[in-house]
Amino acid sequence: MQKKEMVAMLLAGGQGSRLGILTTTKAKPAVDFGGKYKIIDFPMSNCVNSGIDTVGILTQYQPLSLNRHIGIGIPWDLDKKNGGVTVLAPHVKGSHGEWYSGTANAIFQNIDYLNTYNPKYVLVLSGDHIYRMDYDAMLKEHKKKNAQATIAVLEVSIEEASRFGIMNVNDDDSIYEFEEKPKNPKSNLASMGIYIFDWEVLKEALIVDSKIHDDSDFGQHIIPYMLDKGCKLQAYRFSSYWKDVGTIESYWGANMELIQTLPAFNLYEDFGKIYTDSKNQPPVYTSADADVKTSIISEGCEIYGNVYNSVIGRGVCIEKGATVRDSIIMANCIIDENSLVERAIIDENSKIGKSVTIGFGDNIENENYPSIYNTGITVIGHYSSVPDGVCLGKNCVILGKTSIEDYENDNLESGKSIIKEEIEL
Repeated sequence: MQKKEMVAMLLAGGQGSRLGILTTTKAKPAVDFGGKYKIIDFPMSNCVNSGIDTVGILTQYQPLSLNRHIGIGIPWDLDKKNGGVTVLAPHVKGSHGEWYSGTANAIFQNIDYLNTYNPKYVLVLSGDHIYRMDYDAMLKEHKKKNAQATIAVLEVSIEEASRFGIMNVNDDDSIYEFEEKPKNPKSNLASMGIYIFDWEVLKEALIVDSKIHDDSDFGQHIIPYMLDKGCKLQAYRFSSYWKDVGTIESYWGANMELIQTLPAFNLYEDFGKIYTDSKNQPPVYTSADADVKTSIISEGCEIYGNVYNSVIGRGVCIEKGATVRDSIIMANCIIDENSLVERAIIDENSKIGKSVTIGFGDNIENENYPSIYNTGITVIGHYSSVPDGVCLGKNCVILGKTSIEDYENDNLESGKSIIKEEIEL
């Protein structure tokens, strides 16, 4: 294999449990975003736009949907004989195999893959954030500062800093201390989980730490180890849009930001184009009676009703008299006649019956999963159905094909759930 200057390792095996039923059958990076994209499309596109042509994608939790989406990397021009994209699942080595048990452990288990390309630098990324970033500019800074590790950081409010891994730096932005979610943070430079390492230095750290920690993690183990060893670590300040869509509210909010008149994150900019597996879809059709305002409507949609302040995925049909407001409707869903959908997330291939109301009543947190569903957003899981004429309140959860018998007096009050499949949230 031809030697590569830098290889990207994209961590995409996370469950994303705070997204509830949206991640019951797929990893968080495979969740739809912005109507036509998957979350993983953003770091993947950043790699391509930064001139990186060798990307290892580390999968683990529910990888089928993600694997199908990535394929051989054609949408990102990563279908290459030397380099390109490689899906790296946990595998048997010697007499046994083991799951990835930490962010650094996942890289450690793929040392052989990296050695194949003998890179000078390794870029480690999370597969579940929404942002544009030029990794080549970060690499140039890494070289300029003669660093052995460079960590991308984002300034957050000092009140929020206790939720992040915080980098404490000198005047030249060299890192002298790392604090994981400190109660009394000394600075507001939050780690973004984006790292560039000198490969030989990282490899040594991974091998040493693997003998100490089974769950080797970059923030908890590798970065502190490097600091203790006297390695030169540098902070790389990032000031553009970056969003962790790890909760129902943040995921909904990030989608809603896309439809603002001047969005903080603009999908339509020529610079830093976001690539995805674009299915062959017919154009959008809107009928004479349709009314669409301040929304994203993806390819193949048929709109006969009303859509306001919403993000509509590919192949969705919104029938006559139906109204969708402040909602996210993912691919191939049907909203039948005269239904009203407000502040909801409806996952792929679901059907909402005629004259259904979603989003009425008081904002009562979900009685089974209060930490996930508590901001008034009702969530319908993939391949689910809601029968004609029922009313769903706020913070409701539906998963599976439901019938009228599942609803007491044709209603599902705020905070209630109907789960037709055995799942863990």
